[in-house]
Amino acid sequence: MDHAVHLDRLERRFGPVAACAGMTWSAPLHAVTAILGPNGAGKTTAVDCAIGLQRPDGGSVTVLGAQPWRSGPEHRARVGVMLQSGGLPNGASAAVLLPHLARLYADPLDVPELMARLDITSFARTPVRRLSGGQRQRVGLAAALLGRPDVLFLDEPTAGLDPHGRLEVWRLLDEVRAEGTSVVVTTHSFEEAERLADHLVIVHRGATVAEGSVAEVVAGRSLHDVYFQLTAGVGAA
Repeated sequence: MDHAVHLDRLERRFGPVAACAGMTWSAPLHAVTAILGPNGAGKTTAVDCAIGLQRPDGGSVTVLGAQPWRSGPEHRARVGVMLQSGGLPNGASAAVLLPHLARLYADPLDVPELMARLDITSFARTPVRRLSGGQRQRVGLAAALLGRPDVLFLDEPTAGLDPHGRLEVWRLLDEVRAEGTSVVVTTHSFEEAERLADHLVIVHRGATVAEGSVAEVVAGRSLHDVYFQLTAGVGAA
């Protein structure tokens, strides 16, 4: 197996709308894959299928060689997930939530060290419902990293973060990749894609319109120009 995630002609429909219309792409092992695309292009739906929150209507999705929606706890323990919205209990604080989650894993990261690294300590006792968007992002990222996952899915991990916070997250993801984790990041940031990605996927209207290394995709042009050429018009899903 030379990839951590593989989508093969993925189909996912919501009534007459095709969120994923034959989408095919792979995320290589031990690398960062960045997925770019307009709102409604099918990025989040594809990731939801890859983490088992949705089941495809056609085609296939495998993560570490397994079908996510049929996988058991051993597989799920190998996968970290950070959703852009939701997934965190509003009444809990990071000081309570993160140690609780750490106890679910055989070999979790050190919670105080991770909280300090992500600058969570100063608001650790504040309930999630009172946190800013950027603070919630930090807690969500910490929760996704706690179990030392083999595959890490991050939905716009730096949305709402200030420049210092964004840089720290990028450094942390560089370290995670160097330790052997395969990372899949959805993003709207060209800078983030160029800074992080070993492998780049651009999706539009539920299908993959470009895939490869950043250099292969841009072919001597700017990522900005290539992206807008490939995604002209409005996405369908």
